[in-house]
Amino acid sequence: MPDSGPPGAGVVDFGGTGRPVVLLHGLMGRATTWWRTARWLTAYGHVVGLDARGHGRAPRRGPATTEEFADDVAALVRTLGEGPAVLIGHSMGGLHAWVTAARSPELVTAVVVEDMAPDQRGRTVRPWRGHFASWPVPFRSLAHVRDFFGDVGDYFVECVEERDDGYHLIADLDDLYAIAGEWGERSYWDHAERVRCPLLVVEAEHTAMPEGQQAELARRVPQGRHVVVRGAGHVVHDDRPETYRGAVEAFLSDVLGR
Repeated sequence: MPDSGPPGAGVVDFGGTGRPVVLLHGLMGRATTWWRTARWLTAYGHVVGLDARGHGRAPRRGPATTEEFADDVAALVRTLGEGPAVLIGHSMGGLHAWVTAARSPELVTAVVVEDMAPDQRGRTVRPWRGHFASWPVPFRSLAHVRDFFGDVGDYFVECVEERDDGYHLIADLDDLYAIAGEWGERSYWDHAERVRCPLLVVEAEHTAMPEGQQAELARRVPQGRHVVVRGAGHVVHDDRPETYRGAVEAFLSDVLGR
């Protein structure tokens, strides 16, 4: 799976041909967390995953603004040279997807947002610090990672790297705090209201996002749709993969005329 794309970004090529389908991961994740989803998405085009700055194989350049992350997505689509893309994003990646669609509408055919809200002002990263500090880092093995994280263990296996003393989170925690800190200081409704392509919002029943915002996000986009996945936690595509697939395939089949 070769690297390509804009400077400072790791790109994972999952295969397929045709229009680009770009997968955008969540905070602390990386492109390879999309592996199972990417396999069936190849029926809809050329599937690539982008490592956001400071994540996965992308160089550690410190935190970036949401607009800078979105510009990286736009640069990747231009580099691929295969026409406008379908952007599919989880959490942070969902935010980057709709901001890219707002800033570079000519590059985006459709957007899927998984469990992300436009306005989290007032929230801080303080609770996260205590939670992350409680992790038994370094983990002794990948099995240790899976056991510790339980239902999302396979997801977090992709988010660690081996060092001399064991397994550590790939992304730098201070960078993650800074990225998430921006979300607590600003609203992204203005970007959402500039999206003109079809948009699907996939909300987890057990979401940690502010109540009602994801349904409102879909309402504010002229071609917006909203679905709640029952029983799902934040990582819907791993937690309820068949339900997630059904919702996304129905959306793509409609908007792409498949």
